[in-house]
Amino acid sequence: MMEEDDGFILVPRPGAEQAAGRQSAPEYLSDIDKFIHGLEPSLWPLNTFIHYNPELGYEEYKAHDALTSFMDSHAGWSVTRSAFGMETAWLAVYDSGRPGPVVSYNAEMDALPGLGHACGHNLIAVASVAAGLASAEMLRRHRLGGKVTIVGTPAEEGGGGKIKCLNAGAYRDVDVSIISHPGILNNSPMVRTTAFTHLNVVYHGRAAHAARNPWRGINALDAMVVAYNAVSMLRQQTRPDDIIGLQITDGGNKPNVIHERAGGVAVLRATSASRLRELQAKVEACFRAGAEATGAKVDIDVVPGYLDHVPNSVLAGAFAKYWQALPDVPEPPLPLPGQFTWVKASTDQGNLSYALPSMNVSFAIPPGVDGGQPHSPDFEKASSTRGAFDRAMRVAKAMAGTAIEVCATPGLLDQVRAQWRRDMARQDGP
Repeated sequence: MMEEDDGFILVPRPGAEQAAGRQSAPEYLSDIDKFIHGLEPSLWPLNTFIHYNPELGYEEYKAHDALTSFMDSHAGWSVTRSAFGMETAWLAVYDSGRPGPVVSYNAEMDALPGLGHACGHNLIAVASVAAGLASAEMLRRHRLGGKVTIVGTPAEEGGGGKIKCLNAGAYRDVDVSIISHPGILNNSPMVRTTAFTHLNVVYHGRAAHAARNPWRGINALDAMVVAYNAVSMLRQQTRPDDIIGLQITDGGNKPNVIHERAGGVAVLRATSASRLRELQAKVEACFRAGAEATGAKVDIDVVPGYLDHVPNSVLAGAFAKYWQALPDVPEPPLPLPGQFTWVKASTDQGNLSYALPSMNVSFAIPPGVDGGQPHSPDFEKASSTRGAFDRAMRVAKAMAGTAIEVCATPGLLDQVRAQWRRDMARQDGP
């Protein structure tokens, strides 16, 4: 808020409002802080085990067993292994026995091919476990109503595990879904990600000898090249935040023939699901143009990707209150209230944000020696460090504080839901 003094407009420096929020500690912060601190001696080995035993999507057997065994060791939790029709999905539930909101945390577990945990899913898993356990303890200790669930979600790296969990009913009675994700650039509870989709394209022509009777052929490769060039020209008139990735995966078989078959792949990203639909329609028109120009037939197989993540500003406000009240607030600062943090990556948490209120917290860990971002060997090393784990525990405390605010504050869940409905109305549907 700006003030006037002797004719001058005083503009607060960025972060001043957040700093002011540290003056009074939130009610449950001390208990959450001490409880998670007490968990750290057992969570650190769990984090290390997951990191040094990387497993690909839907093959996270070691992580599944380690995490479910850890949750089973805590009283009051009901643990379901191999849940929702997937061998490596799992569910842990704590029910206070009193009516109230249902808050769910997602625990990612999968690694990247050849890069291990270069996306830091070991940190995501232990942050959600710590936050879930702390939330349940606060419900018990303060006799608050509500329920806490932790969903072990396989295959975030392209496999859409959360979408399968969603379709299987994992979030049917859930009011709020919470997750975090490490990086090196942002600390933010207001993360927006891109929506993406994947197109597999195959052209079918007619084979002929290129020297003897080429007029009898229909060149599928020509169709692919026409489409490739059409998409390249389309880029001049796309938005700056539209992303089109193209690859010719099948360029025919021999140079002295009219090619009977050719194919390619397109990966499209946009800032919203509605914008992605517009971009996809334009790109598909380019592929059809290749077929029209050459007489080939085209098959376009659309492989659904992920929706953009739509954050909830009410949940973000609760998170910021706890984050700022903890000591030694790390850089960079949180965004100002209501300000988005745009991330060009995609996540299946985006699909959840269209189904229920969601918070996907981005947090900065100490970078590696090369300053590598996620999906780099440098970040894989950085995500194994004690400094990265400590940041994840700070995030867990603020996420738990958010959950308890929702459960303990009359009317706050109604505000969260109302904000979500307004956000969804602006998105024009998934």
